Amino acid sequence: MSSRRANDPSRRAMIQATAAIVALGSTAARAQTPAVPSGPRAGDRVFITNEDSNTLSVIDPMSDEVLSTVNLTSFDEDQRPPFRFVTGNVTPTHGEMIQKPLYHGAISIHGCVPSPDSRIFATAGRGTSNLYLVDAVTLKVIGNQPNLQSGPTTTAESLTSGILVGREPHEPTFTRNGKEIWIALRGENRLAVIDVQRAMAESAGEVPRGTAIRRFIPVLAGPAMVWFSAGGETAFVISQKMSRIDVLNVKYDAQGFSTTERKTTIDTSAQDRFGFAPFLKMSPDGGEFWMSQKLADGLSVYDAGAEHKLLDHLALGDRARPNHVEFVRNGRGNVVYATFARVDDDGPEGRAASRIAIIDRSAPPGHRRVVGHFFSHGREAHGIWTDPSNTKLYVAHELDELPNSPNAGQTICSVFDVSEPLRPRFLKQIPLGTLDLPSGKLRNKKSINLVYVRPGARSATA
Repeated sequence: MSSRRANDPSRRAMIQATAAIVALGSTAARAQTPAVPSGPRAGDRVFITNEDSNTLSVIDPMSDEVLSTVNLTSFDEDQRPPFRFVTGNVTPTHGEMIQKPLYHGAISIHGCVPSPDSRIFATAGRGTSNLYLVDAVTLKVIGNQPNLQSGPTTTAESLTSGILVGREPHEPTFTRNGKEIWIALRGENRLAVIDVQRAMAESAGEVPRGTAIRRFIPVLAGPAMVWFSAGGETAFVISQKMSRIDVLNVKYDAQGFSTTERKTTIDTSAQDRFGFAPFLKMSPDGGEFWMSQKLADGLSVYDAGAEHKLLDHLALGDRARPNHVEFVRNGRGNVVYATFARVDDDGPEGRAASRIAIIDRSAPPGHRRVVGHFFSHGREAHGIWTDPSNTKLYVAHELDELPNSPNAGQTICSVFDVSEPLRPRFLKQIPLGTLDLPSGKLRNKKSINLVYVRPGARSATA
């Protein structure tokens, strides 16, 4: 779809001029920011959840090529037709794929988040109401077992059932000490709290089902996501059903496990009458949390300190439909990027593409504004994450590339050089390709969450 307002040449010129002024005005602040070694390192990984194919694409940021695809389907674990992905040379549609007889794999892989030490990450199956853990180094699903029927026409492993957590798990989040995973159950009015060590044992079938669940926390209806303050003593819970934010006080026992009590509830109806907030993220300095209010086409920024006051509300334009935000700060700028689900017709080389808003975070609270946009070089931009040096940016997309484009029919990830955060430079599209099963090729598609992981390093969630 197109937006006249977004495509107005005079408005674009004004935005570009404003960006240039901000860039010049922020020189002093940037000069005080210490230089950080640029770029990815060997062993870094970018993980993308592909909701329609129920796979995880793994990108090597050193080469910006797909390294591997992690299989969360259960196809081809048996050579008989009901277990196969391609049967009689026919590749199923998405609906048929997940409803094939005896399919026990994931359905609608969505949320994804690294542990505090970045050695494992958790991903949620919305349709299967469960949680999977993946080793970020070996790229193996934790708890998979050798396939007893393994052969030349079957897979080597049988997929674990993961951890059954509740209806419509949207986003998992690790506590700051890495002992627990909190999962927002969007189809319920509660969070599931999972013991990480028990979850690994349960995934492997070493303890009974249900052992990993420590408790449930009652919260507002339709919780979409939870994020912890820098010290882990406060949890912020947003909703996709209510114009509210639940704020919880969190304490930890000697073993590092949590107890909670409700601190307050923030009314967001003035900023978001629809009550549809799918994503939030804490700023790297721990001072603020930013949330997308998708149907209201805006972002709200709150103080993460004692009072949790509204600091900014940023209108993003008609039908912007913001998905995720990411913070980028280096020696040349301090910005927040917001991905748009809206697709505009006037993208690069005349092809449809989504926009990404640039917000200047060097301005004081109350004075932040959108200072520019750049095209995501894909359609329906969703997940977005930077490398630890804040010089390279990755963007996931929900929709495939159109015919007569370089990667037609492929779901792609876009890569940008953001060493100058106010002037992102497009590097390339990475086509995500296929999961090559013994019976045929399953195309990776509908990318949602994206996380950049450096195993062994402190993650952005901790």
